[in-house]
Amino acid sequence: MPDTHNIAVIGAGLMGTAIATRLVETDHVVRVFDLDKEKVAALVAKGAVAASSVADAAAQSSFIILSLNHADIVRAVVFGKDGVAAAGSADRLLIDMSSIDPKETADMAAKLALQTGMKWLDCPLSGGIPGALAGRLTVMAGGEIEDFERARSVMQHLCANYTLMGPSGAGQTTKLINQLFCAVAFQAVAEAVKLAEAGGVDPAIIPQALAGGRADNRIMQEFMAKFARRDYTPTGRIDNMLKDLDSLQTFALKTKTPLPMTGQVIEIHRLLCAAGLGSKDSAEMMRLLDGFSS
Repeated sequence: MPDTHNIAVIGAGLMGTAIATRLVETDHVVRVFDLDKEKVAALVAKGAVAASSVADAAAQSSFIILSLNHADIVRAVVFGKDGVAAAGSADRLLIDMSSIDPKETADMAAKLALQTGMKWLDCPLSGGIPGALAGRLTVMAGGEIEDFERARSVMQHLCANYTLMGPSGAGQTTKLINQLFCAVAFQAVAEAVKLAEAGGVDPAIIPQALAGGRADNRIMQEFMAKFARRDYTPTGRIDNMLKDLDSLQTFALKTKTPLPMTGQVIEIHRLLCAAGLGSKDSAEMMRLLDGFSS
């Protein structure tokens, strides 16, 4: 299989834009569709091609990548008027890099295959915009091994860690686990910053001091100094994290899985969104611990 492809990217939000940019920079022909024409125009200026509809983008592409916010949007984009299914065929592969419910993913994948013969690989990601732009994402996939391997020639340009977790929906389940770790770790970092400050220790040097020990982790290394500076520069939205955490909580209820610590962290995210900080960065957790004084 050739190393470059015709690829559709549906959704030009922050992650979709980063994914499309990386694919353009690695010499793929990238057709983009989004309702926000300014976002599409920005990608066209980088070398992408504007599509007139989802179906138009899909009809001219071997791989169709989705980067969307909710399962309802994914469903509408795939099965709605002029959607992916309208151009669906067995020689095309849908790669959903959105973060949505595992069961809904499996149900939609089965429906798409039944209607069109087109396969679905769920490929939620971790690593954010910097990871996408550098081709260093972690991607956890769900689907059939043949489709996983077929997508490798595209995914190798986007990720450093690409793992098949099981059948359709398994990638989404793994993403929920990833979000559990991240959400709890962000809260732990915020609390550690406050404790360090209360004890007269510079929190910015805590990551160096704990490097290599059992408490060491990437979120502490990447974000503790940022939180300590009260640097609210966007790296990810709180409401997007809450959306994933709500899916996690729903999945836990369905499977009767107890998540006592995660439940508290979910409510902290809900509180931050209720305070009008949903569109802001996770560093806004510091405002809550500071009594909203900073």
